Amino acid sequence: LTLAPAPALAQGCTGRPSATRLIVTVSNVRSAQGLIAVTLYADDSRRFLARRGSLYVGRVPARAGVTRMCIFVPAPGTYGLAVYHDADANRRFNRNAIGLPAEGYGFSNDAPTLFGLPRFSSVRLAVPRDGFQTSVRLRYP
Repeated sequence: LTLAPAPALAQGCTGRPSATRLIVTVSNVRSAQGLIAVTLYADDSRRFLARRGSLYVGRVPARAGVTRMCIFVPAPGTYGLAVYHDADANRRFNRNAIGLPAEGYGFSNDAPTLFGLPRFSSVRLAVPRDGFQTSVRLRYP
């Protein structure tokens, strides 16, 4: 059984074109304001969340409730995802005066953030084939 892509995904994927697409469903999106940003990281814990450590940041308009997007990944393999709701569309992850998140965020595998940022080992996501689907639930401060 093959399902046709959702209309929002039929327009194409973001990122450097490759033969491997990853479908990301982002849930718990509070509003349709701004953008949903998905940051793709290679399988390298030293680069995870590091400045200039990502492979790519894909952005699509936010849709309240659930936002689906398609991003190209270089090839089947292991990656990590960090997602945030860029509600003001300034293309930055906003923080408050003491450095805590001011916008909704989440990670692949819905890695817990109760005690701070997750370790890369908890966000590692195997992408075995083209069209693989995963989901991330946003948490808001």
